[in-house]
Amino acid sequence: MACSDCCSVPDRSAVNDPGYRRALWIVVLLNLGFGLIEIVGGFVADSQALKADALDFIGDGTISLFGLIALGWTAQARSRIALAQGLFLGALGLGVIGFAIWRAINAVAPEADLMGGIGVVALIVNVSAALVLARFREGDANVRAIWLFSRNDAVANLAVIAAAALVAWTGKAWPDLAVAGVIALLFLHSAW
Repeated sequence: MACSDCCSVPDRSAVNDPGYRRALWIVVLLNLGFGLIEIVGGFVADSQALKADALDFIGDGTISLFGLIALGWTAQARSRIALAQGLFLGALGLGVIGFAIWRAINAVAPEADLMGGIGVVALIVNVSAALVLARFREGDANVRAIWLFSRNDAVANLAVIAAAALVAWTGKAWPDLAVAGVIALLFLHSAW
């Protein structure tokens, strides 16, 4: 009798849990759906922070979808997906920083009330997604990446809400641009 016959234990990782697949579908739909809504809101409010956060939602939805597709793949293939996810977030982060720098030259204060309202709804959506994924925090690189993206998003939403309050108070664009930069740095940190 080989040791693998008598010593094996069932794999109870998130990858093999049917509940994880359902949780990912919920997260994909929440992120992609609200990302599309928020990108429109970002243009209407003229807020770089909302646009960056919308890209974060769309990126997370896409990353979660890739993670969902890769569930049945080998560990090596899932790690390649995790690497692709990191590269994707890195590209988003660099893009947001570049656009924020360009925007700083032509800064106009965004509409603070709309920015703050969308930020509050975004926070609710992200906390909902994080709660759906909370029991699946541990696992391979792909599982951990999806959890980290969802958790980090709630932090970014708090920053957007704070920036909206500062824009309303100062009448200046710098809080919006600063938060867009912070979100971009969060992209880069998560990508790493």
